[in-house]
Amino acid sequence: MSDAKPQGTLFGHPKGLFLLFTTELWERFSYYAMRAILVLYLVDKVQSNEAGGGLGWSQADALSLYGTFTGLVYLTPLIGGWLADNVLGQRKAIYIGGFLMAAGQFTLAAPHSWMPGLETMMFYIGLGTLIIGNGLFKPNISTMVGDLYPAGDHRRDGAFTIFYMGINLGAALSGFIVAWAYTSFGHEVVIGGEEVFINNWQAGFFCAGVGMILSLIIQFFFAQKLLGDIGVEPAAKVEQRKNAAKGETRSEPLTKIERDRIKVIMVMGLFTIIFWAGFEQAGGLMNLFTNNFTDRMIGSWEVPTTYFQSLNAIFIVVFAPVIASIWIRLGKNEPNSPVKFALGLFLLAIGFLFMMGAVFEMGGDASVKSSMWWLVGAYFFHTMGELCLSPIGLSMVTKLAPLRIASLMMGAWFLFIAAANKIGGLVGSLIGHGGEVEEQLANAMAIFAGIGITAVVSGIILYLMSDKLVDWMHGAENKNDTEEEVLEEEIAVTAEHEGIQR
Repeated sequence: MSDAKPQGTLFGHPKGLFLLFTTELWERFSYYAMRAILVLYLVDKVQSNEAGGGLGWSQADALSLYGTFTGLVYLTPLIGGWLADNVLGQRKAIYIGGFLMAAGQFTLAAPHSWMPGLETMMFYIGLGTLIIGNGLFKPNISTMVGDLYPAGDHRRDGAFTIFYMGINLGAALSGFIVAWAYTSFGHEVVIGGEEVFINNWQAGFFCAGVGMILSLIIQFFFAQKLLGDIGVEPAAKVEQRKNAAKGETRSEPLTKIERDRIKVIMVMGLFTIIFWAGFEQAGGLMNLFTNNFTDRMIGSWEVPTTYFQSLNAIFIVVFAPVIASIWIRLGKNEPNSPVKFALGLFLLAIGFLFMMGAVFEMGGDASVKSSMWWLVGAYFFHTMGELCLSPIGLSMVTKLAPLRIASLMMGAWFLFIAAANKIGGLVGSLIGHGGEVEEQLANAMAIFAGIGITAVVSGIILYLMSDKLVDWMHGAENKNDTEEEVLEEEIAVTAEHEGIQR
């Protein structure tokens, strides 16, 4: 193994951050493009021997498979993280995972006419390949972001916020581009004497595959220069070598400090479940509320329901750099991770206060539509809460997880989010227990209020626990004492990187 190190800084951060930003942007573009059309493809009953058409599944079967798919997407990173930590190394895991994801996308993109009678089998092969590839890719790209910074570097949280912006920029682009693909390459056929337009879902999957290939190409050509040897060797082997050099041996798998830090990750994981169970109402209950109970008219034009789903990604792209700048400018006054989490929960509650306002405006009359600005406000505050919690959570895991199991702990973190998605779906489905529309509105009010109250109570509990949690971190969130020390550290880190570059 060489001693190659990452080269140079850009906007005060290692250039490798922006490589990982771009790599993740196109990988997330690929994933969200595929996810956006998956259920639509499954339920499309139009069969054609030409390009396009779906599998003709029932909505129940399609949604059941979609739930299984998203659950496995969050489960496989546990396995992929362990393989990276102990066998492959993060860099190799990313390459293998990216290749498998691209292969899965292109398998889904194969026209039905190429494999008559085998469409469903090929679909399962493509989806399974995607799931395995995601497990290798997802936890390791996030872990490498943390590896760019030394312990205690105050820029780390800002880095993860920038990285998180890349995820959402890819997500925002995917919806527009994949829609262009499946409509532009679709065609009309005559079925039963009527002209029917067939969406070319395969063109959408092909676009997703191209996005994954772009991600791999960018990583392949620039990784060694901008990342050095970060992620090349399995983390467990790196730590074993360091311990051997120090003459240290371990009498137990984890030290007390490591166990305390893992306890912090577990406790914070419980609170992140509460946040995401509420936040994920966006794609379910809030989406239905938008479609059925919201006045979406602007003049004579009705805003499509799905447009509101883009608000989150747009807000993140706009405000992520602002939040990152705030964390850096606060310096020694920057709140610790538990306090940031509590703030995220409070902001989530404010968002649901807006949703309660939307129901109040209707006065229990389902024929009265609520203003769309309630939704805009809710999505805004939910996004601000997300920016306080999600990238900070990723950063916290890289700070606290023992090096040899860093990717494994990142995978465990994604499992908390998987549990939240399942719980969020169960909570949102409670709106359907009322047969009458007015009863559904009452149920919606109860759900919005219940989530808001739970978020506030959880935020208060977490804030009160924050000092104890920081103690368990054992200095992992050390702050600089003065602004001069912050500046000196910034200059020292920059000089080191620039010296290497020269």
